Amino acid sequence: MENIQDTIKNEFVFTLKSTCLDENYHPSNQTRLTTNFANLARGANRKQNLCNALNMINNRFNALAHVDNPKGDRYHVELEILTVTMRIDDKNGINDLPMIEVLKTNIFDRKTGQQIEGVAGNNFSSYVRDYDFSVLLIDYNKDKPSFTVPENFGDLHGKLYKCFVNSTTYKEHFKMSPIICLSVSGNKTYTRAEYQHPVLGFEYQQDQYSLTDEYFAKMGLKVRFFMPPNAVAPMAFYHSGDLLSDYTDIGLISSISTMETFQKIYRPEIYNANSVAGRIYQPSLRHEDYSLTRVEYDREERSRLAVEQGRYAEEHFIKPYQDILEQWSANFSL
Repeated sequence: MENIQDTIKNEFVFTLKSTCLDENYHPSNQTRLTTNFANLARGANRKQNLCNALNMINNRFNALAHVDNPKGDRYHVELEILTVTMRIDDKNGINDLPMIEVLKTNIFDRKTGQQIEGVAGNNFSSYVRDYDFSVLLIDYNKDKPSFTVPENFGDLHGKLYKCFVNSTTYKEHFKMSPIICLSVSGNKTYTRAEYQHPVLGFEYQQDQYSLTDEYFAKMGLKVRFFMPPNAVAPMAFYHSGDLLSDYTDIGLISSISTMETFQKIYRPEIYNANSVAGRIYQPSLRHEDYSLTRVEYDREERSRLAVEQGRYAEEHFIKPYQDILEQWSANFSL
């Protein structure tokens, strides 16, 4: 467990806290309860849930990292929960406000005894994002005849994210920029391209940008879509820089194995389907030909808590510090 602080201009301070995610994990009070691993770590079967999910990650990792790995047991993936809080020092006092939570992978090579740093960004979640999508966007479109997006939607969140990943704290503790891997969009169509990466698999092209793509673009992130070997559907990889050259194969495999596992658990209609995506692919959560994993996951609770935590962000972050945040956002530049 460690606490690291980095003073940001305009008196913003980020704190980074690390927690091991293993079969003994219990969510802390500061953890967003909509976070997928927190959802798994509650209830009577919490320990079996975690063991099953971690086994799925390790099995998938070793299947992809098959070179000089004949028994499929050479590597062990260790997961670290990184909780980022932001401190605002104003006339009302100093407050540590929960901001972002992600998983970081670390890989142990049993053959060489080497500890290999993986990639951060897995299971990316954020209170401000909950507010933007589950509160602001819903309230803005209430009683409107057609769906529209508020002006400057995602601007504050994007600048806060860029401020953190460009901070001294981030650069001192992470060698690579994050990869945020998400499900493909259920209302978009994907077409398989000719390019095939040895780890990421076949690339897919999306027919048009989604609202999530635009939101993540304000975080400085581009998106590419790939279907890894022996997967059944493509995933969205949000990244800055060059996805194909900035990361090692081991790093990419760690992200794929982690996020594909969680996608199989909470999007089984897409990622645990019994048929493989074709050249032209339309994902759907109404798809019925799929298998369930041996991991319990409460999707209804997750949707409900997203709204609750969006309201929490509004009450404890957006409204009390609106003037400070607006002034900071207007003057922010890298």
